[in-house]
Amino acid sequence: MRIIAFLTDGDAIRDILTHLGEPTSPPRRMPARGPPLWDRVEAPVGEKDPPGEPVPEVEFDPRISW
Repeated sequence: MRIIAFLTDGDAIRDILTHLGEPTSPPRRMPARGPPLWDRVEAPVGEKDPPGEPVPEVEFDPRISW
């Protein structure tokens, strides 16, 4: 993408946006969201998540993998 022009005149920018049917004012800022609501709020601190996969029986060595 190349920049072929800079528009610095506010009236020209407003006219172009109005012609295109776009809003001429910036959107309102949305309020920040709170923290996510967890299913298990009563879980004790320090409890670890269960492992996603079991530990493999054979150690994998990537140096000898073909």
